[in-house]
Amino acid sequence: MIIIGEKINGTRKKVAEAISTRNEDFIKELAAGQFKAGAAYLDVNAGTLPAQEPADLVWLVELTHQAAPEAIICLDSANPEALAAGLTKVKSYNPPKIMINSLSGETKRIEGVLPLAAQYGTELIVLALDDQGIPPTVEGRLDIIRRLVGFCRDRGLEDEKLFIDPLVMTISTNIQAGLVTLDTIKAVRDEFPKAHLTCGHSNISFGMPLRSIINQSFMALTIYAGLDSAISDPENRELKAATMATEALLGRDRHCLKFNKAFRAKQIGPLS
Repeated sequence: MIIIGEKINGTRKKVAEAISTRNEDFIKELAAGQFKAGAAYLDVNAGTLPAQEPADLVWLVELTHQAAPEAIICLDSANPEALAAGLTKVKSYNPPKIMINSLSGETKRIEGVLPLAAQYGTELIVLALDDQGIPPTVEGRLDIIRRLVGFCRDRGLEDEKLFIDPLVMTISTNIQAGLVTLDTIKAVRDEFPKAHLTCGHSNISFGMPLRSIINQSFMALTIYAGLDSAISDPENRELKAATMATEALLGRDRHCLKFNKAFRAKQIGPLS
């Protein structure tokens, strides 16, 4: 499972405060902690006003790289100017990979994000939404995904560089939301076998009690459906245990080595 650490996000109050006050230690701790917990990718989102976002994103990238130089940086913005500034900074580190979060079927993102992804040859999160919003059906989401994959191929981005996000909606407002996501994952896996599949699991439980239980159960179901990546909190011990247990049960962890290693290192299971 490829984990994209979600914590360096300016929409979070403490991160926003750290950006505003230039609290370097706080950002570095977030980056180092997530990487140590198993996040190969670190999402970096300034979430500030457009005029300030390029400088803020570069600042976050610098600190993230200092704290976790081996992590793959995922630049999270819909602002082409911020992305361009971030890409220039990340490229200076000569990394093996760069990721952009994200491309959607919205006209402004196709025009602003896709050319940058193609220019820098980045990996790219692809969202199943367009100018009309998120389709309620599997086929509606597939139509958008097919179109976007075609655009990416035309620009020279191979399917292996795409992380397709079917988009998770909450079951508290639509009891079929989980099934639509799972069926979309299965359909994408069948049609685009070389592409990755990712999502933000916690959306499924918004507005519900016992959210952690729902999130763990949903993680297991999505992995079985074909998911191989998650945008999540790698330091969530319960979710990490559920993920690793699911992979072991599905025969994806040879001799259960990863699960047992994580248990011995006290990364999962009781701390005492």
